Amino acid sequence: MMLSGAVFGGPVTLSFATPRLECRRTRWSSTAEVRLRYATVDFAHAVFEYPLTIAAEPDPFVLPDGRRLAEEPFAGVLDAAVRMASLRGVDAAHLVLADVDLTGCLFARALHLDQLRLDGACTFDTVPPAVHWRGWRPIRFTQRRTLAEEHHWRASQPTAVRGWNVAVFDAGRVGPLQLAPVYRALRKAFEDGKHEPGAADFYYGEMEMRRHADDIPRSERSLLTAYWALSGYGMRASRSLAWLGAAMLVTIVLLMGLGLPQDAPKQEATGTVPTGGGSVTFEIDKDDPQKPHRRPVHRRALRESPEHHPQLGCVPLRRPGPDHRRHLHRNDLPAGRARSSGLGSDSRP
Repeated sequence: MMLSGAVFGGPVTLSFATPRLECRRTRWSSTAEVRLRYATVDFAHAVFEYPLTIAAEPDPFVLPDGRRLAEEPFAGVLDAAVRMASLRGVDAAHLVLADVDLTGCLFARALHLDQLRLDGACTFDTVPPAVHWRGWRPIRFTQRRTLAEEHHWRASQPTAVRGWNVAVFDAGRVGPLQLAPVYRALRKAFEDGKHEPGAADFYYGEMEMRRHADDIPRSERSLLTAYWALSGYGMRASRSLAWLGAAMLVTIVLLMGLGLPQDAPKQEATGTVPTGGGSVTFEIDKDDPQKPHRRPVHRRALRESPEHHPQLGCVPLRRPGPDHRRHLHRNDLPAGRARSSGLGSDSRP
């Protein structure tokens, strides 16, 4: 069915059961509804001045006389789904899509995609499943919704793995620089529709396109690569937990290999008792911490005495109280303590 270039000046409802519907450069000057079955529809560069709804009809159409529309040409077709081929160049502010397959839809250069309404089961393409090998490195993609244009761009790369769809003849060439704003606008559309899983997938796609774009400085690309590797742009909790487990394992190995100081620092007090009485001033000093005796790593891990093992989750605490200086009166010392300690030169009272 060819409607390209047609102008619809008034409200209209169209119902089609056709394998393909061409609506390129059409103009819709009033509200309209297009209900379809079995169709692949192309609305490239169409103009919508008022709300337009494109919806998939699940049941056969009913004629005015009550009879169902005969669908003998589609007797061998099991799926009556409606597929959108292109929305390039359209202003999607007034567009509503309901139960439409967007797996192969081209969105680049469309305007106001953040105001696009997606109702029902609007499906997108996904990343290649399973694990692929790039030389000796395994490559695995976390499942997420993707645009057809990302498939085309990745399939054109020299290091592409199997599973990315190759671009059709008239799809054109787009790259990450053009796809990043498309992902951003569609993410906003999903957020406005309270579809949080879809918004998360398109946020991931937006960050991927930003990381691969050619117009960002090297420092920003390095930061985005680290963000992707550590946590999947904050969207992959398993990756963050894996890095946390690796950090804990390294900490345990270092504790077992190097250990804690062998002995607690010993404190020494020296002082002088004045000959005429008064207070005693003690200067308290302590030795520097000593490293444990050097032993082979396997001997350190298999020590017989359990008290030498560092206790995880325990922190050595110091007895509370002043650490550097202490003031005592002479009368506070036990009798004969000053003489036996050698702290005073005069033992007279």
